[in-house]
Amino acid sequence: MTLSVAGAARGCLISPARRSGVWIAAAGLLVMTCFAPVSASAQASRAPKPRAKAAAPAYVSYLTHEGDTLYEIAGRYMRDPSDWAVLSRLNHVPAPRRLPAGIALLLPADKLKQEQESARVIATSGPAEHAFGKNPYVPLAEGATLGEGDRVRTGDNGFVTLELPDGSHVTIGQNGLLDIGTLRRTTLTGAGDRLLELRNGEVESQVTHATKKDDRFQIRSPSVVAGVRGTRFKVAYDGGAQTTAVEVLDGAVGVDPAALGGRAFTPPPGAPLQASSQLVKARFGSVTRAGGAIGDPVELLPAPALTQPARVQDGKTVAFDLVPADRAVAYRMQIARDADQLDLIRDQRVSEPHADFGDLADGTYFVRVAAIDAHGLEGLPQVYAFERRQLGLAASAKQRAGSRDYEFRWFVSRGTVETRFRFVLASTADLRHPLVDRTDLSGGQLIVSDLPAGVYYWTIVAEQFENGRFYEKSSAVRSFTLAR
Repeated sequence: MTLSVAGAARGCLISPARRSGVWIAAAGLLVMTCFAPVSASAQASRAPKPRAKAAAPAYVSYLTHEGDTLYEIAGRYMRDPSDWAVLSRLNHVPAPRRLPAGIALLLPADKLKQEQESARVIATSGPAEHAFGKNPYVPLAEGATLGEGDRVRTGDNGFVTLELPDGSHVTIGQNGLLDIGTLRRTTLTGAGDRLLELRNGEVESQVTHATKKDDRFQIRSPSVVAGVRGTRFKVAYDGGAQTTAVEVLDGAVGVDPAALGGRAFTPPPGAPLQASSQLVKARFGSVTRAGGAIGDPVELLPAPALTQPARVQDGKTVAFDLVPADRAVAYRMQIARDADQLDLIRDQRVSEPHADFGDLADGTYFVRVAAIDAHGLEGLPQVYAFERRQLGLAASAKQRAGSRDYEFRWFVSRGTVETRFRFVLASTADLRHPLVDRTDLSGGQLIVSDLPAGVYYWTIVAEQFENGRFYEKSSAVRSFTLAR
């Protein structure tokens, strides 16, 4: 069955069987995308259009309520209330007429009213600033709201995470530049339109799945436009090399050139990802170089592993070692306060499977590790929770003058926690056959008497029990020689 819309205005029909349009009837709203008609002879003679040319006009259909007028409909749903005249001509409806319920009117999609929305800053760390338009940059704090025209800038170890109204999250990495180009919602359909301009650095997006056909989420760099319907992905732009890397962790990303035919190009709302120049699926990435075609998909490297994932970070600095990964030319390690990596605080790229992040306050953190391939693409990540609990242990030993007695001393930095100590002395560096093995010591001193001449090795182990957990820290194995 086929239902005529507004007297088949401009040749648009609503049909459940039609594949080129989508319609939904709910609470008096009928949403459909349709295009201007073309005669059969024109269709036969027309050559395929280059992608850079404008698409045919799109329309949205509105089902009237009892007593609606074109003036009211234009005032509620069109950007310009005077566009009632456009609706009148398009639908062949006299302007003063009050309309009965259930009439399907066509509204030009490009003239629909959109309401601006705001993004909320839910996490920030390190140097992070924002500016509106050409105004100077000012510090950016958690809880701030940003909208169209706002620019975000981060420095070394500077990070910002934005939450969009639909629950999507966008994290700007260190040394990044991101402009909020479009952040709107169409009043009539509720479709979201979000376009972010990446000028430098990296942005990672966790995008809530689109619920409407015309929902649009795009990250634009100077060389590509990456669009999604809901996924987790990264876009990184290197301004020096003028290359854009796209890495997809979940879902799929449509990647198109940012310009076609010398003009800026942006896929319109509702354009299927499959129509993109390149469709990059989960666990794949692509690199587009300056002036080149969109890069082919490349499978991302698997996630590397930490050598000691359960180790408490109790040293002077926080450091990690990785199991070397095949085909990895570098590694990336990031520390965040949360498992989703929305609240980042540290970021390092290293050429070897080791990274030292320096000092960090005590607490529970999460480290994300990934391998980087020869294309510069960052592979799949693995996230580990770790505890930072600095426990300093200093130890010393000296021979008492005029005797063969040796005095050993030690102390710990967390003196407020009850600590028990174990002292081990042996004649071999592996301490496998101890000459002295004293456990459950409570003090910080021990004297060993009447040692025969020889070479000795020793260590002290501090043991603490706090908040239901057991902690142990050993000093380095030290040695001394006792002469005859």
